[in-house]
Amino acid sequence: MALLVNAEDDLEAVGEAGSEAEAAAAAHVLEPDIVVLDASVWTDGGSDAIEGLLREHAGLRVVVLSVQDEPQPARAAFDRGASGYVLKQALDEELVPAIREVAAGGRYVHPELGARLIAAEQRRAADPLSDREREVLGLLAFGHTNQEIAGKLFISVRTVEAHRTHIMQKLRLSTRAELVRYALDEGLLEA
Repeated sequence: MALLVNAEDDLEAVGEAGSEAEAAAAAHVLEPDIVVLDASVWTDGGSDAIEGLLREHAGLRVVVLSVQDEPQPARAAFDRGASGYVLKQALDEELVPAIREVAAGGRYVHPELGARLIAAEQRRAADPLSDREREVLGLLAFGHTNQEIAGKLFISVRTVEAHRTHIMQKLRLSTRAELVRYALDEGLLEA
């Protein structure tokens, strides 16, 4: 579901769409200020829809509705251009204030989730691993062999082994189980 909203005098729902194509067509005709996307009914949580709508409609803002209350999906939505992220559990209390905040040019995220997002960002900023090492770590934690990882990342097995050694040293870990625990805590195992 995509709810298209104009927010000039107050809030007015001007349309609804059931697919990315319908939302794009409706946005073209209705020129809403805000689109509210239900992430559960969109492929990939609406990320492609967010980018497509924003690419086609300058000035449009997107608020995502989601049941996922973890930092990673919220961060992904904001990275794709969303201006708001409302948890369905708090929909009745938060949707209208979120739309108003976004209409005023701000951003909105559920307060508890916002605190977890900040904590995750601080952990990530303090993360000693490079992007490639995080990628290798995720694949290791999923149980891939060094040879499989080398094939997936188009690097040599020796490079994978070097990354694995650096990861273990940087994180002060000694077992694969510890690697998996770290990857889970960092959200690297979410598909």
